[in-house]
Amino acid sequence: MLVFDLRTLAEAVRVDDELMPDDSVWEAGDPTPSEPVRVTGRLSPAGVSGDRFYFSGHVTGSVLDTCRRCLTDVSTTIDEKVQLLFVAADADEADEPDVFVFDPRGRDLDMRPAIREQWLLSVPCFALCREECKGLCATCGADLNAGPCECARPIDDRWAALRAVQKS
Repeated sequence: MLVFDLRTLAEAVRVDDELMPDDSVWEAGDPTPSEPVRVTGRLSPAGVSGDRFYFSGHVTGSVLDTCRRCLTDVSTTIDEKVQLLFVAADADEADEPDVFVFDPRGRDLDMRPAIREQWLLSVPCFALCREECKGLCATCGADLNAGPCECARPIDDRWAALRAVQKS
């Protein structure tokens, strides 16, 4: 359960749930997970007034992406330690960039948008199938991981002066 009734959060609660890939929290263009995102940890009140809650735990899952060099599908595992602070909208810290705001007049504390944000920050910008990936030939598009291609390499005229010095 990633949505908690504020009235039941007087004491710390254990969080052990999944955020599904088809959940409405994901937006178009998000690198959505290829399997449910596992969220485990502890959500506890941070103070006596009930306007702050602290979550400490882990977010794990995997995302299917494309290798930036050879364009093959690659699955990347995400396993991040997460620490989140939730504050009421009328709290002094509500304008801070690292806190997540909830409506103190509402009934629920929804952790899903915060988990989504942490997921987006954890997913690598560029995926590689392996570090030594050779990519594709810029001329013919052949996969250089399978072996060298048959096309002639273009000669870059900007290096002609250095080649002349090297030959002499």
